[in-house]
Amino acid sequence: MDSLKKESIAALRNLIGGGTTVSIVGHTHPDGDALGAASGLALWLGRHCGMEVSCIFPDSPGQNLEFILPKGLPFIFFDKEPEKAGERIGRSGLIFLADCNSFSRTEGLKDAMEASGAPKVLIDHHLNPDVEKFSLVFSTPEVSSASELVFHILKALGWKPSAEDGDIGEALLTGMTTDTNNFANSVFPSTFEMASELIAAGVDRDAVLQKIYNSYRENRIRLFGYMQADGMKILPCGAAYMILDKDILRRFDVREGETEGLVNVPLAVGQVKLSVLLKEENGVFRVSIRSKRGTSAQNLAQNFFHGGGHENAAGGKLLIGQDIASPADGEAFLLNALEKFMK
Repeated sequence: MDSLKKESIAALRNLIGGGTTVSIVGHTHPDGDALGAASGLALWLGRHCGMEVSCIFPDSPGQNLEFILPKGLPFIFFDKEPEKAGERIGRSGLIFLADCNSFSRTEGLKDAMEASGAPKVLIDHHLNPDVEKFSLVFSTPEVSSASELVFHILKALGWKPSAEDGDIGEALLTGMTTDTNNFANSVFPSTFEMASELIAAGVDRDAVLQKIYNSYRENRIRLFGYMQADGMKILPCGAAYMILDKDILRRFDVREGETEGLVNVPLAVGQVKLSVLLKEENGVFRVSIRSKRGTSAQNLAQNFFHGGGHENAAGGKLLIGQDIASPADGEAFLLNALEKFMK
């Protein structure tokens, strides 16, 4: 990849040679890309560099994504083991932050990240990275995913995909596939090159797709059907929205990760240019936004929902008690935001 400077790769090589205890930290509500990037990098550092590696996340992933976590690779989740997570970061000689652009998205791990004096390396594909907090930065939005960026970094360090490293390849291919929605968005020539090399090296893409898309609980399928029939609202301006309040989440026993992809569904309608999903959770609405080319999901997230992201895939929050008085006011706020934005 042209954007990987030789000086940066040389600096990373020196950092890897300078310590044995490594932590790879990811963002809250970990998705397939964050887990895949962390897993692939951790496996490579442990196997090819002899380092002691742990992956640390603010909270546990959804059950549907647990297959990404390689057996035998230490994962620490702050929501389950807060003291262990903080202690591990504190004694690490090198820290990677994967798939997020600042410490703020690590939530409960933020203080430990701030306090650590270890060199920190950022590997991310989002806009506006907090570069001053890192010793070394690999950040470009011209890549599909953090998993793809890890793939190109490892190759620049001399790694060659092989059957012996099939678990590394599978983790990275899985992360890239989930973040592109199976090559539906944020795809570059380098993305296809990555997939081709990994498949040629023996990664079973069919098995990866089976695990990602065909292993859900029945509840998720029924939730999607209900939301498409009764919960999807399409506005004359070309925007669509869905709201998952606590009652709906309880009715369908929705678990973490089971709403992944729901926000994309309205975009199948020809007239829809923008789709927004609100999901009620712990005093906020989590906001997911997707758009077609020519309409900026990123701008909507930044201007109305304390968020950001990519041009056609972004997210943020609607704060209950601050932006709105109660969950019942979420729809009115959203409608007002969409009316202003779509003009």
